[in-house]
Amino acid sequence: MISEFTIEQLAKLSLAQHRPLLICDVDEVVVHFTRAFESYLAARDLWLDTSSFALNGNIRKKANDEPVASGLVAEMVDDFFAQHTAELDAIDGAITALHDLARDASVVMLTNLPHHARDKRIDNLQRHGLDFPVITNSGPKGPAIRHLADQTREAVVFVDDSPGFISSARQHAPEVHLIHFLHDDRFARHIEPFDFVSLRTGSWDEALPHIKSLIGTTR
Repeated sequence: MISEFTIEQLAKLSLAQHRPLLICDVDEVVVHFTRAFESYLAARDLWLDTSSFALNGNIRKKANDEPVASGLVAEMVDDFFAQHTAELDAIDGAITALHDLARDASVVMLTNLPHHARDKRIDNLQRHGLDFPVITNSGPKGPAIRHLADQTREAVVFVDDSPGFISSARQHAPEVHLIHFLHDDRFARHIEPFDFVSLRTGSWDEALPHIKSLIGTTR
């Protein structure tokens, strides 16, 4: 359920036991994936149908609106991350919020993207002033969250846009506070609210004070 490379990254990470922990997704939480990916598709005479929360079946040809085969979708996503991970723009408020939270909590970026793009993800985040540990993952995030949460005795908060990853965190680490971050209304409208999340929001202006309350700081 957890890749060997992710296990190796986790093994090298040491967190303070007496500091709260923020585990934060990257794409569509800290940086804009979708709008950059839509530009990538447009250059190939393709477009993204936002009528459901998925990529497979929703990448369509401009000429006839036919969906691209799922195998090709996977290849394009891999190629996109290889070419563009290092240049993604930050989501409004994310950088300031993470710096603010890092004064009182450990911050770890837990991101699902091809492992070969890890260095480019780190470069991109550092260009935005974010020099936090980066863990690349594949598959459900719950096992990695369980490992990270076990390293602290304080509150743990997990922020992600994916309903699947939010559910995985709930399954493997039920004590972790969950923030479902959905800033793109085109996709948020398709996702029913979870009754077990601490907050559902699309704004760091709203997420920041809520996370501060969870980790026990208001400054």
